[in-house]
Amino acid sequence: RLLGADQYGMYNLALSTANIAIGLAVFGLDSALIRYIAIQASREDEKGVWGTLQVGVGVAALFSAITGTFIFGMAFYLAETVFHEPRLVPLLQFTGVIVPFLTMSEVLAGALRGFKRMDYPVIAQFIFQPIIRLIMIVVLAFTGFNAVLAIITFGLADLAASVMLIYYLNKEFSLRRPVRAARRDIRTIFEFSIPVWLSEMLVKFHGNIQTLILGSLNTITGVGIFSVANQISIVSSQFSSSINTSAKPVIAELHDRADLKQMAHIYQTANKWAVMVQIPIFLTIVLFPSPILSLFGESFTDGALALSIIALADLIKVGTGMGGIIIDMTGYTKLKLVNSIIRLAVNLGLDILLIPRWGLMGAAMAALIGEGIINLLRLLQVFSLFRLIPYNRAFIKPITAGVITLASALLIKSRLSLDGGILFMIVNTALLLAVYLGVTFLMGFSPEDQAVIGYIRQRANKIFSKNPVK
Repeated sequence: RLLGADQYGMYNLALSTANIAIGLAVFGLDSALIRYIAIQASREDEKGVWGTLQVGVGVAALFSAITGTFIFGMAFYLAETVFHEPRLVPLLQFTGVIVPFLTMSEVLAGALRGFKRMDYPVIAQFIFQPIIRLIMIVVLAFTGFNAVLAIITFGLADLAASVMLIYYLNKEFSLRRPVRAARRDIRTIFEFSIPVWLSEMLVKFHGNIQTLILGSLNTITGVGIFSVANQISIVSSQFSSSINTSAKPVIAELHDRADLKQMAHIYQTANKWAVMVQIPIFLTIVLFPSPILSLFGESFTDGALALSIIALADLIKVGTGMGGIIIDMTGYTKLKLVNSIIRLAVNLGLDILLIPRWGLMGAAMAALIGEGIINLLRLLQVFSLFRLIPYNRAFIKPITAGVITLASALLIKSRLSLDGGILFMIVNTALLLAVYLGVTFLMGFSPEDQAVIGYIRQRANKIFSKNPVK
């Protein structure tokens, strides 16, 4: 709301450049840290853990300094020649400065996830960092907020989060130990990380190159609108993303023990819960895209149809399960790389074909088709490798609840005589959630569902009770 579509477009072009740089600098080491620390910690191999940390953090720090310096030095060329927008120069220069902070944040979070401490990265990256950023934005809003200040707040908040992650990592695994008291399996780490790096680079390259193509072949304002739609989409799939992140070290450990039965159980239960949460979010977005976008300002409402299409792409991604995580954490990194090459080729081809013709709609359609192809491919690959599928009979319940809720929402929407604005969205969304929850409870919960609900209650008691449940 403070920047508007034009300034927000410049802000996202700078962040897309940063994300590509981070992808280069991380070198797949965040995923390597998750996998090898999880395995080494389960074996109580402290020397191996210490060596893995040294390799992961040290290499990422070096590469991030190189990529950040490159962006800083190329700022004028990128702004004036690639994007034809001189106003981008200071944004790109500040982007080069913050790349090392952003890279360290990813690597340190990966290390903590390897120890199965999902709470620490959440606190640092998804609670503390946004609060710091929000406070800075509110303060700076009184001085005339712009895209340059937005990039600065992004970088400073991430620096604060990185310091907190170092504190948490030291708390989990003391870093005050001799450097030589380590076993560095450098070859093993890089044999895993290089294919993962190439694969993740291709994923990051596509996700951010789509923004860059939109900025180059369309308009900066179009970038701003599409970026807001994408951010809403990212927020909507956070539950699924958090499940997948939490499952990574568990899948690595279960595969190390050859426990396919438990892997299947996690695959199916996690997918069902991800879909249960995603369905009402998806319905809210596709039924009320314009009111949702109007929260960010009227200049963004032109992206309503694009937002609905992106929401459908997210539903497909969530509904096909954590196939990518299973392929990754079981060591099939070459297959992951092949998938990423296919994904990049398909999506780039669609972007180049559709964006010049249809702009925002073309970018959204490219995302939908690309997600459908790659997630179906992963589904088939996991079945071929392990004979696992993310569906069972219990999956019918959330689908049925979703269909009944959609029918009820369409009926209610047609009967309410509101103006179609934000109040209309709030009332309808409340009714939609009430219907969905009511139908879900009436259909009942399986023993696995009850176990998940019990675990959530237990965790809530630990967080909110003065006398935590042990």
